[in-house]
Amino acid sequence: MTGRGVYEQSTRLDPAAEPVLIIGAGPAGLAAAAELRHHGVPSRIVDRADAVASSWRTRYDALRLNTCRWNSVLRVGDRYAPGTPFFPLRENAVAYLENFAAEHEADVQFGVQVNRIESVPEGWRVCTSAGPMTARQVVVATGHQHTPWLPDWPGKDEYAGRIVHSWNYRNPQEFQGLDVLVVGAGCSGLDIARDLAQGGAAHVQVAVRTQPNLLRKKSLGLPTDLLAAVLHRVPVRVADSVGRFVQRSSIGDLRQWGLNRPEEGIFTRQHRDGSPPVIVGDDVFDAIRNRRFEIVAGVSSVGADGVRLADGTMLQPDAIVAATGYTSGLETVVGHLGVLDERGNPLNYRQPAVRPGLHFLGYAPCMGVIGRDAKRVMRHVLAELKSSTVTAPS
Repeated sequence: MTGRGVYEQSTRLDPAAEPVLIIGAGPAGLAAAAELRHHGVPSRIVDRADAVASSWRTRYDALRLNTCRWNSVLRVGDRYAPGTPFFPLRENAVAYLENFAAEHEADVQFGVQVNRIESVPEGWRVCTSAGPMTARQVVVATGHQHTPWLPDWPGKDEYAGRIVHSWNYRNPQEFQGLDVLVVGAGCSGLDIARDLAQGGAAHVQVAVRTQPNLLRKKSLGLPTDLLAAVLHRVPVRVADSVGRFVQRSSIGDLRQWGLNRPEEGIFTRQHRDGSPPVIVGDDVFDAIRNRRFEIVAGVSSVGADGVRLADGTMLQPDAIVAATGYTSGLETVVGHLGVLDERGNPLNYRQPAVRPGLHFLGYAPCMGVIGRDAKRVMRHVLAELKSSTVTAPS
């Protein structure tokens, strides 16, 4: 059970009001619906999948959250089921979200693909696979890991091996006895490399283009995600200095294994381009030091003769697992409305809506932050509903 979370004092609105339309039944959509319900505002969620938390269900089997139980809930006071590890497993997160949806009586219409949102005199027309839907208040809660992104490597179509995005990786069984190149040294890339190496792949290499800012899941005796939350409240140069100390004391020098500590500090990089630190478990660091997988240069091209790295080395892997990230997938849906930045992410989504009545939620790295964001963004929704000043977008 999720337990009884803590809510702010509610302001009840007309329960007969038109439902707020929420797109996405993952953590963000469920948090939005629960917050609105607490304030007496009905909502309807639409989702392209057939169950809540679909993105969690389809991730690789060995996935373990890099945020602790306390920071992996949507409401302060929520609890995971007894016996849940301190860093929950994928199935623990799914069970929590299922219980959350049931407890808050989320009204979800599954199997609905949203294709485009258009402005109309009544507010917003949402064009879906189930037909058009109209609402004055729309919350787009599909998150930043919506659409897998695969680099357009020169010669990629001529490669004889298999290329799979990390989104489609499940377990090492189908890679046993194979030489595998994992592209990308983010959380998923390094953890999948460990999983492959432990699961019977013959040889595993990780291609690294940008050196990651690595951290262990626990630092200075604390969950690193909670320590990072505190450091986000201090000046960046101070946070960077603490981050450097944590890296030196808990990780040490990994240069002999091919990983150089970036010149740019953890928080400076995150403020510059949104890239969070790469937080992984002790088993990943053990695999690196025991050379269970090998760090190599970034990929330059992929072709019939194999993979050429940035340093000129040629590899001939049997398969490539591309842990190369995601896009928001919002360009075709709302790109024409002037609400996205140059990277395709919502503009200032935690602030009052750029276009009144059109809100965004879920573009944060963990459930704890998403839950806090839900309160903030839903306050903007409630303010617009209370003021009754939402007019048709121009």
